[in-house]
Amino acid sequence: MHSRIGLFLSPVHETGQDPHLAIHRNLDLVELADRLNFDEAWFGEHHTLGWGLVGAPETLIAAASQRTRQIKLAHGVVPLSGHHPFHVASRAVHLHHLTRGRYILGVGPGVPFDATMFGLDGKEQRKRLDEALPTLLELVNGEERVTQKTDWYELVDAKLQLPRFGPGPIEVAVATSGTSVTSPRLIGRYGLSMTSFALPFALLTPGAPEHMGLAQQWKHAEEAADEYGQTLRREDWRVALPVHVAETREQAFAEVREGYDRWLFEYFGKAAGRAVLAPGASRETALEARVEAGGALVGSVDDVVEGVRRIQEATGGFGSLLVYVADWTSYENTNRSLELLARQVAPRINGAAARPQEAVDWAISRRSQ
Repeated sequence: MHSRIGLFLSPVHETGQDPHLAIHRNLDLVELADRLNFDEAWFGEHHTLGWGLVGAPETLIAAASQRTRQIKLAHGVVPLSGHHPFHVASRAVHLHHLTRGRYILGVGPGVPFDATMFGLDGKEQRKRLDEALPTLLELVNGEERVTQKTDWYELVDAKLQLPRFGPGPIEVAVATSGTSVTSPRLIGRYGLSMTSFALPFALLTPGAPEHMGLAQQWKHAEEAADEYGQTLRREDWRVALPVHVAETREQAFAEVREGYDRWLFEYFGKAAGRAVLAPGASRETALEARVEAGGALVGSVDDVVEGVRRIQEATGGFGSLLVYVADWTSYENTNRSLELLARQVAPRINGAAARPQEAVDWAISRRSQ
């Protein structure tokens, strides 16, 4: 039984705490999600700004594979602009074995903050993604040897020595934040899975491109799929956004308000240098504004169920909700939120609660006959 919910661990952790313990907290979260029947856990890769401490997500995926039973483990994502595609392919196949087929390879161009440190700009990141992606796909899921020369890597009759864990292909997903058509079109061109962020974490950076809504992202991917004779499945589309559930709406907002303020203003505002408030907007109501804009789900079980259904309606349907864990509140509150998601939100979204209720309704109807 699939919950259709997962975790997206960027992961970010406030500075001022022990980074060693922060790293292990992520593994504890994945263990909890595994017990709660979450379908997936995604690990991001970051190298700058202090909050994103995981620069080698494959090591956490490998560790989590030995501490979990059924949850799929995913790169979220490998920035192809900064990695030789052969090494990415080799690590992917090894992780496919360590997880016994529970591995998903997520790729993307990379975040701009890290790119600056590596001497890359946005155009170069997207160019490298376009060059490396078909090569990576052949190395991971193909059988042919690859010869290719670019201005940043070279391969001569390259082929992995280790086969995949099973006969089927490794699932490959591309992440998109809605700021460029590049990623959606690559998804369509190669028939890959799509992982979308519901709303960029900071929209107001001067010169930032206009944001494409989720439905528009899917439309670009479908158009490219039609052009290249590929087929996309909405069930392979993940939508990621912060989610926090509590017993009441008031409690949910109270639990995350201070942490959200620090995440938005200390991380994206101060560390990343983003303009995080629209002109005339209030810092005091920034959390409510984000929820209203569809960039987070915060509230009671009923609120979150309604919010997920709104996204489903607006997009025409997607496969899985990825809960972006932003470290906005205490570990205890976060754990309780995940439990409410698993026990009360997911069954109402995926239909798992319908059959027991049907049995109750049937029993009642039989007595009235």
